[in-house]
Amino acid sequence: MQSLYNLGARKFVLSGVGSLGCIPSVLAQALNGRCSDDVDKLVVPFNDNVRSMVDNLNANLPGAKFIHIDIYHMFKDILNNPRLYGFSVADRGCCGIGRNRGQITCLPFQTPCPNRDQYVFWDAFHPTAKVNVIMARRAFDGDASIVYPMNIKQLASL
Repeated sequence: MQSLYNLGARKFVLSGVGSLGCIPSVLAQALNGRCSDDVDKLVVPFNDNVRSMVDNLNANLPGAKFIHIDIYHMFKDILNNPRLYGFSVADRGCCGIGRNRGQITCLPFQTPCPNRDQYVFWDAFHPTAKVNVIMARRAFDGDASIVYPMNIKQLASL
C-alpha cells in the first residue's frame, strides 16, 4: 500500500476473505457433510486485521482513503439465506466431480450445470457470477456494516 501511495494512489478498496467453511471442497471432506467452523475460525482473525489495517492506513497516510469490504459476512448471509437471494443450491458446485461436486474441481470440457444462476458455487472453491454481482452491488452502495468506513460509491465521489 505504501508503494502505491508513494506513486500517487489515494483511493483504495481492500477486501477480507469470504467464509471458507462451507465451500464444496470443505463439505466434501467433512464426515458429517456440514460446514466447518474450524476453517472459518482461521479466516476471521485475518479479516479483523484487514479492518484494523484500514483504520491505521487512514490515520497515517494523509489524503488517502482506504475502505474495507466485509466479504465474509456478506457471503455468510448468502449461505445462510440462499433462497432470499434466488439460489436453490448452496451446498455443491455447479461444475465439479465427487461429493458435493467438490472433490475435483471443474475440468476442461466438463459440462457445467444448465441452471448456474441457481447455484451459490461455480466449482469446489469459487462463487458463481451471480454471487459476485450481488456482493459487488452491496459493496458499491451498502452501509458501514458491509463497507467500512464508506462504500465504493461514496469513495468514488470524493
